[in-house]
Amino acid sequence: MTASTVAAPRTLTRRVSPVATLRHTATLAWRSLVQIKHNPMELIDLSIQPIMFVVLFAYVFGGQMAGGPTKYLQFALPGIIAQNAMFATMNTGFLLNTDLTKGVFDRLRSLPIGRMSPLAGRIVADTVKQAWSMAILIAVGMIIGFRVKTDVVHLLLAFLLLLAFALAFSWIAVLIGVLVSEPDKVMIFGFTTVFPLSFTSSAFARVDTMPGWLQAWVKVNPVTHLADATRGLMNGGAVASPVLKSLVWAAGIAVVFAPLAVRALRRRV
Repeated sequence: MTASTVAAPRTLTRRVSPVATLRHTATLAWRSLVQIKHNPMELIDLSIQPIMFVVLFAYVFGGQMAGGPTKYLQFALPGIIAQNAMFATMNTGFLLNTDLTKGVFDRLRSLPIGRMSPLAGRIVADTVKQAWSMAILIAVGMIIGFRVKTDVVHLLLAFLLLLAFALAFSWIAVLIGVLVSEPDKVMIFGFTTVFPLSFTSSAFARVDTMPGWLQAWVKVNPVTHLADATRGLMNGGAVASPVLKSLVWAAGIAVVFAPLAVRALRRRV
């Protein structure tokens, strides 16, 4: 008789290197972007809604607010972009909740990938979609009369500031997407919270035209700082203070809501 030696089974581990986690995140982000090919309505939504906002605000409110569409658009387009960026973050929570309720997230988490890769991939993909939506807004605005009065560098800085703020604000959408039971409830939150937040700011009207009691809130509203910073970078004017305040708000939102969102996600899955 001959004795055979059986190798001891290897111990499986869930530990994944940072490099592998980044690679998994990029793969899952690409997965989310490729889905647009099978669901073109998502891309249409990211394109049509920005166009609709620009055209409606310019031609419906332009004459009343500034005496003409082009003049009002020069003031309002930075605010429209800021508002659209905040609304678009709700798609992150909506799609995350869809993955959670349909079991897609559980299947991804069962793979030998980084624990946070599915969530990070979703956020990265939606940030790319945000960039597309912002580019559409700027392009349509320029077609109907908006002009950048600074330079390409300032325009790029405005673009990066908007993306950074949207990335931070998306953690609120992630938290809502994890907590609610249905995807539609994420969008309800968007309309009941983001909508009044953006309209009680300097995005679409000058602060000095508002009632005194409202001005106190408008001056501390994060959307006001974001709109003023974007306006200054694109039209010229004060930049340092609103940009700094926007970054402080973005950092504060991320510091508060990112840990809450991750904790809620771990409890749910």
